[in-house]
Amino acid sequence: LPIQAKLLRVLQEQQFERLGSTRTMTVDARIIAATNVRLEDAVIAGSFRNDLYYRLNVVPIVMPHLRERREDIPLLLDHFLRISNKRNEKNLRMSKKFLDFLTEFDWPGNVRELQNLMERLVILSTDDVLHIEDLPEYFIRPVERKPDIQSPLQTVTGTETIRERKSLQDLEREQVEAALVRHGWVQARAARELGLTQRQIGYRMKKFRLKRPQFP
Repeated sequence: LPIQAKLLRVLQEQQFERLGSTRTMTVDARIIAATNVRLEDAVIAGSFRNDLYYRLNVVPIVMPHLRERREDIPLLLDHFLRISNKRNEKNLRMSKKFLDFLTEFDWPGNVRELQNLMERLVILSTDDVLHIEDLPEYFIRPVERKPDIQSPLQTVTGTETIRERKSLQDLEREQVEAALVRHGWVQARAARELGLTQRQIGYRMKKFRLKRPQFP
């Protein structure tokens, strides 16, 4: 908290003193900050200053969890595969079943888990193609794993099959659509009911291709 107070002063007054100096220096800076913690909860808990939170939270950008933007997973897999191939002087590629399987995986560890997996597979692989059988056992036979960020609509655990996950996606689609209908397709009200931000409900509308009906 003392460091937060010092940072707040720099942001507000655009001035600071170097350690051991009495000379005040002027600075013109912009801060781009990232966090994997809900700062609203940290403010309530008293571990993050309320005034600093509002000072930093000028243009917030919410990055949805990887499982909420599955269309990005194949691109990320290919990206990290190319990096690991280059680093290890290999030329591995992915089988279609391998790619489809990982696209449906829930990635509780988010992008970092995906990156670490690809690096591990490239290092250990003795073949030219990555198959499902090359995955660690907990990917093929998932143990109970608690996601790091729970969805406001439901929690998907690692023990569920791909078919069950698709059923949950159907349920999520129905929940979002029903909330939109109840609130006359006003996204802000539907988002409030579901415990989502407007950005998150907008993402789901695009994901599930939900559009307000056009009446003649």
